[in-house]
Amino acid sequence: MKIISYDIGDDRWRARFTRMLVKHGAIRLQYSVYEVANTKRVMDNLTAKIEAWAKHFTLDDSVIIFDVDENKMIKYGNAIHRDKPVVFL
Repeated sequence: MKIISYDIGDDRWRARFTRMLVKHGAIRLQYSVYEVANTKRVMDNLTAKIEAWAKHFTLDDSVIIFDVDENKMIKYGNAIHRDKPVVFL
């Protein structure tokens, strides 16, 4: 699993970046922090896309990707509910 945190100043670029993350299965944890748990192939494609986007970043923009062990992650608040299955009747 990866945690992606970003700070992009331009509203248009930030919105596009967010849409790109969501298309790759990212789930919003906080405003600019996303969790991505997917296959290695999808993760490699996502990393390549982020590297391509980085060419357009200004000196004020940043993206940080954390590789996280799901079994060692601790969540509090409403984040704990995201991992529980939901049953619709």
